Amino acid sequence: MKVFGLTGNIGSGKSTVAAMLHEAGIPVLDADRISREVTAPGGRAYYAVVQAFGKGIVRDDGSIDRKRLGEIVFSDPASRERLEAITHPVILEAMRDALSELARGGHRAAVVEATLIHESGRKGLFDAVISVACDRETAISRLAARDGMPRGDAEARLRAQMDAERKAGASDHVIDNSGNLEETRHQVERVMRVLLGQGTHLP
Repeated sequence: MKVFGLTGNIGSGKSTVAAMLHEAGIPVLDADRISREVTAPGGRAYYAVVQAFGKGIVRDDGSIDRKRLGEIVFSDPASRERLEAITHPVILEAMRDALSELARGGHRAAVVEATLIHESGRKGLFDAVISVACDRETAISRLAARDGMPRGDAEARLRAQMDAERKAGASDHVIDNSGNLEETRHQVERVMRVLLGQGTHLP
């Protein structure tokens, strides 16, 4: 089974591309969803994260306040590195388990949607990496519309991530998601035709 990485910075629209791939019948594993699962109460990384960042990140129901944790790690590179050191190995293990299950189910390809493929040195795990990109102003507008995030906060989130041009340059294929959905869909179809070696058509 071929496994492709799908990456892109916050606000780039990689979830939109992931949805198009899912509609086409290609399984998409979301690293963020797996991250939420492993850091949920009783999850593989829950106790290690709480121990590292304190009970101040824990809600009354015992779950981790991801917004509060995000504020901590996005404002402090050392904290972000500490969180990634705890969660990345556990997420990778869960991802491998899920991919093995898909392979046993007969799927010929799968996509892993993850923001930090290049930053974590994981590019070599994939047959190819696709980067979703958009211009900076579009990303900021999307964050404001989606999360109600003030412009300053959106800019800080973008600065905390790998430069979008560097990320695109490190990837095997780039999808420009600055335009409308139809333009993005055409690019997704073209990339998947190349990667799968046949006339892939997205509904």
